[in-house]
Amino acid sequence: MQRVAETKVGSNSETVRRDNLKAILDHLHRLGPVSRSDLVARTGLNRSTVGVLVGELSQRGLVDEIPGDRGLRGRPSPLVRPIPESAVVLAVEIAVDSLAVALVGLGGSILHQVRLRLDQVTRQPQETVEEIAHMIEGLRAAHPFPDSRVVAVGVAVVGVVRNSDGLVHLAPNIGWSGVPLASLLADLLGISPVVVGNEADLACIAEHTRGTGSGIPDLFYLSGEVGIGGGAMVGGDLLFGAAGYGGEVGHMTVNLDGVGCRCGSSGCWETEIGEEALLRRLGRSDEPRTPELIDEVIGAAGEGDEQVVTAMASLGRWLGIGLATLINVFNPRMIVLGGFLARVYPFAAAEMYGEISRRALAVTRSGVVIEPSSLGDEAQLLGAAERGFERLLADPGSWTANGMEVGAATD
Repeated sequence: MQRVAETKVGSNSETVRRDNLKAILDHLHRLGPVSRSDLVARTGLNRSTVGVLVGELSQRGLVDEIPGDRGLRGRPSPLVRPIPESAVVLAVEIAVDSLAVALVGLGGSILHQVRLRLDQVTRQPQETVEEIAHMIEGLRAAHPFPDSRVVAVGVAVVGVVRNSDGLVHLAPNIGWSGVPLASLLADLLGISPVVVGNEADLACIAEHTRGTGSGIPDLFYLSGEVGIGGGAMVGGDLLFGAAGYGGEVGHMTVNLDGVGCRCGSSGCWETEIGEEALLRRLGRSDEPRTPELIDEVIGAAGEGDEQVVTAMASLGRWLGIGLATLINVFNPRMIVLGGFLARVYPFAAAEMYGEISRRALAVTRSGVVIEPSSLGDEAQLLGAAERGFERLLADPGSWTANGMEVGAATD
C-alpha cells in the first residue's frame, strides 16, 4: 500500500496537499474507478482528507463519481473515476514499417487511433514528422478535442534515444542518426512538451502500469519485428542508463559467427531472433517482408509445417540463449514478450526454456515468469502516453479549465 502524508502542524501544507492530490490521481489513473473507501485503504489518508481531495479533482474537471454495484448491505458505494476526455496525450509510434497516432485519455483509455502501414523502411525525418502532423489532423477530425486538453505529445521510436532532450542518436532500422525528433515535432505541431523514448522502454512502462506485468517492480520487456528492443524495470523504476541509452539488448553479441547487423556489428541478438532471421532460415529472405508474409509463416507453424517448425525451434534456441544472460544480469521477476516474439512464443517456447535451463543460474531462473504481452500493438502507444501524463500526474493542482498553468511541473 502506498501511504502518503497527512497535513500536520508545522509542515508545508501546500507541499503535502500537492503530494496527496498527486497520490489520489495517480491511483485513479492506474486503477480506474474505485470507491472512496478503496482510496482510503490504498493511500492511508483519512476519509475526510480523501473527500476533500476528490472534491478538488472534481472541481478541476479531472474526475467524477458514478454509481457502484450494490453490495450485500445498504446502498451502492459511489465510484470515483478519471474522466478520459478531461486531459489527453497525443501518443505517436514510429515503427519500422508503420506509423501510428492515438488520442489517449486520462486513465489510459485509447479514445481513437490511426495506423499507417509503410512500404518504404528508410525515410527522411522531416518527411516522417510531416506525415505524423497530417495523421494528427485526421485524428482531430475524427475525434475533435480542444488544444487546452492536450497535456503533451509522447513518442515511441525504434531507436536509441537520449532521454534528456529526445534526440534519436541512432535508429539503424529506419536509417536515422542524430535526429532531434522532439524539437522537430514541437516546432511543427506547436505543442509542448514533446517527450520521446525508445519504443521498448515505453512498452515496458505500459506493461508495468496496466499490462501483463502490472505492479511487478522487477520486470523485463522484450519485443521485436525487424529489430529487437528491450526495457528493464528495476525496483519499479525504468533503467534508462547514464544518458538514456540503456536496454539496447538487440545489439548484444550472441553469435561470434553470426551475420552482419545494420548497427555495423555482427552476430547481434536481433540477427538471430527477429522476423528477418526467421525468413532467412526458411530461405525466403528475398521476398518482401510484409505483415501478410509473417502471418503466413506463423500460420504454417500452427499447421505443423516441418520446415517452419524447425526454423521456430532455432529461433527459440537463440531467444533462450539471450534471455539466460538477461536473467543472470537483471534477475527479473517477469519477462514480457511483445510484438513478433509474443506471436512465436508458443512455437519457440520448448527450445527457449531448454537453453534457459542450461545457461541461467538456478537461483536467478527459479522465480522468473515469462509471458506474452497482454497489450499487443498498443503497448508502445500506451507507454508513450504514460510519459506524456507524467507532467499532469506530478502536479494535478496545476490543471485548470484552460489546461496546465504556466510553470507547472514538467518532470
